Amino acid sequence: MNRIKTYLKELEQEAVTTRKMLARIPSDKFSWQPHPKSMTIKSLATHIAELPAWVTMTLTTDELDFATAPYTPKDLNTTEELLAYFEQSLADGTSLLTDEYESVLDKPWTLRTGDQIHTTEPKADIIRMSINQIIHHRAQLGVYLRLLNIPIPGSYGPSADEMGL
Repeated sequence: MNRIKTYLKELEQEAVTTRKMLARIPSDKFSWQPHPKSMTIKSLATHIAELPAWVTMTLTTDELDFATAPYTPKDLNTTEELLAYFEQSLADGTSLLTDEYESVLDKPWTLRTGDQIHTTEPKADIIRMSINQIIHHRAQLGVYLRLLNIPIPGSYGPSADEMGL
């Protein structure tokens, strides 16, 4: 299996759990955060929802420069808007996972803020990092939900909530 097909399969598999996690967030808790240094649940969930689109950005550009393209998260105000945004980002992110893009995966991609280079890695590694970020931040979201006493859906098997524990 080529790398493109592997990424597509993994994004589609992870989307099932991500969808369940995002759906659990009550709109009235969007401003909640577990600690002053932590993101709000809205910021965290919005970031999770946007990450699949990083695949397309990585495949079609050679860099992201925050000095010329400042990060401005989409302003979402309901769980329904959040889920729709995730579906849009997922469709975007999987749209170019076709065999023709296999040839660009070893080309470098840079994340920077002006002259400050944060990382330069092969596009394949940036896509892998994007998928890992979805999983990582989804786990953070699970902690947020647990602290709010909201039942957690299972990720790779049933959760304690699903098992009635």
